[in-house]
Amino acid sequence: MSVFILSQLLILVAIFFDLASFQFKKRKQIVSCLCVAGTLIFSHFILLEQWPAAGLMLIATTRYFVSIFTTSKCVMLVFIFCSLIVFIFTFMGVISFLCFTGSVFQTVASFSKNDKTLRQLMIIGTSFWLLHNFIVNSPAAVVMEALFISSNIVGYYRFYVRPARKSLTSN
Repeated sequence: MSVFILSQLLILVAIFFDLASFQFKKRKQIVSCLCVAGTLIFSHFILLEQWPAAGLMLIATTRYFVSIFTTSKCVMLVFIFCSLIVFIFTFMGVISFLCFTGSVFQTVASFSKNDKTLRQLMIIGTSFWLLHNFIVNSPAAVVMEALFISSNIVGYYRFYVRPARKSLTSN
């Protein structure tokens, strides 16, 4: 099996955890699933030798794990600073900018106190990663990010739009 095929298979498993993550309501359950997915995505980027993305995904995986236990803004700033260091030392042009920007949005999302803000910021951050994965030619990762955004939107609809619509129509 080629390294490329293995990298794509890791993404397929990560997709399961990404899809599951936003079908939960509790923030801790969401970030726990994202931590598992992050480990698989990190490995995917290592296999593709995409060092900026791999470095940022290692930080993201650690960030998701830590954010299970805290929403401290000071801790959040440490992760943003670590992402900046990886960005500087692995800079490869526009792809570095895309994954760094996506990581910053997702870092702020991870340390949000409520799942609604987490969901909104994740959509923005994931959009940057989607473009990054398209540019680095990882079809499975593009599909993963598209499904991730879709799952997030479905979860957002289930927990926030549909209940609001029901309360409006019941009045």
